[in-house]
Amino acid sequence: MADLPPLREVIARHGLSASKALGQNFLFDEQLLDRIAAIPGDLDGKRVLEIGPGPGGLTRALLRAGAQVTAIEMDTRCLPALSELSYAFPERLQVIEGDAMKLDHDAIMGSAPYAVVANLPYNVGTALFVRWLGGEAWPPQWTSLTLMFQQEVAQRIVAQAGGSAYGRLAVLAQWRSRAKLAMKVHRSAFTPPPKVMSAIVHVEPREMPDGVSARVLERVTEAAFGQRRKMLRQSLKPVTGALDALAALGIDETRRAETLSVEEFVAVARELSA
Repeated sequence: MADLPPLREVIARHGLSASKALGQNFLFDEQLLDRIAAIPGDLDGKRVLEIGPGPGGLTRALLRAGAQVTAIEMDTRCLPALSELSYAFPERLQVIEGDAMKLDHDAIMGSAPYAVVANLPYNVGTALFVRWLGGEAWPPQWTSLTLMFQQEVAQRIVAQAGGSAYGRLAVLAQWRSRAKLAMKVHRSAFTPPPKVMSAIVHVEPREMPDGVSARVLERVTEAAFGQRRKMLRQSLKPVTGALDALAALGIDETRRAETLSVEEFVAVARELSA
């Protein structure tokens, strides 16, 4: 491994600046980046997918941790800086130019399991997260997700029933996964500093409840939280059979979506999946 110049020097030499259109915010603190790379556990020899590496700050930390990294980057300005990392860590970094929203991540990573670690671009972070959590096939090929979000989004992912942050994202993240808030990151750590605080969420898949269709659960939560101020008898009315499912489970239809636990949403989806 060659000695690497400071990230600020790399960015200055390549004339890089964070693109607001691409939702970019760069991290320069290498100690902080090493702490982030340590969240998934021992990565030595493990395969890691990184989305939006930018100039490669987190990529460096993942490579230092011993990971085999595949990075997807759509900003062509950053490719030369990432290419330098490929030389510094021979045969340890594969960079794919493209839009992560349009690519098949499992196909890219082959048949082997992989961890996802990323400082996600803010403009696509939630959409990518929902995609990783979706689908009928479970457990997924990914073994864990370690992802940077705006703190407000992170809190919605780990929220418990009854609070204002609790919603569809929490149910989708928690019904067959363990989600925790792993680290808060102050806005001053980024260049340029975003207007909001950030936080890292770590998610690990767990056993999928029997007899539940992911598509049905997604439909139920979308309807319930799409009109979260309304009672379930109104918000779930468009979902065929949902009100009968509530009655069968003894769930009061005058409740609102935010009062139902993850387990209750799973029970409704199971009734509808039968």
